[in-house]
Amino acid sequence: MPLTRDQIAMRAAKELRDGFVVNLGIGMPTLVANHIPAEIDVWLQSENGLLGIGPFPRDDEVDADLINAGKQTVTARVGASYFSSADSFAMIRGGHIDMCILGAMQISQTGDIANWMIPGKMVKGMGGAMDLVAGVKKVVVTMEHNSKRGDAKLVKQCSLPLTGARCIDMLITDLCVMHFDDKAAGGEGRFRLTELAPGVTPEEVIEKTDAEIVVADDLVEVAV
Repeated sequence: MPLTRDQIAMRAAKELRDGFVVNLGIGMPTLVANHIPAEIDVWLQSENGLLGIGPFPRDDEVDADLINAGKQTVTARVGASYFSSADSFAMIRGGHIDMCILGAMQISQTGDIANWMIPGKMVKGMGGAMDLVAGVKKVVVTMEHNSKRGDAKLVKQCSLPLTGARCIDMLITDLCVMHFDDKAAGGEGRFRLTELAPGVTPEEVIEKTDAEIVVADDLVEVAV
């Protein structure tokens, strides 16, 4: 069975390490805040100027003034700090964020990402995504493997405007987990399929993927 959005977030949370400063993108990545392992201490950062985001609030905890970059209400953990957007982007551009988890509309086989606009549709702007993919040490993408129309989102070449080029380290979808392998395809790089959702086969992933990928010899089932 394909993974649910929460299960994708749970798998992404397994990439967190004790002491990491992590930025969560808008949409599915924000769910990761609810699945941080109890045994590790992680500091979640938001572009609008908050370090120390906690889980989403219960109804009796909602503070309309406390929001993340996606305008969702959040909680703040003990020790959280608030600062200007300029300081927030200085953290990102200065390489002080260990990992970010983003959503995407398209990923190319060489690790490009398009996640900020569809031509002809109104958008508010790129937000922090362009800075995140350029300045963060590890970039993880969580997304459905295919669009609602069934189109592949992992493609040979992105047809949508790029957010960044050759910048994605890991991809987690409802069907599988892939890691970018710089040495594949003669050094051009390709995503390597390493984990499968329960009941999903490598053939199904390949059929629903437009990009060239590499299949690992030691495939395992996604653990969530």
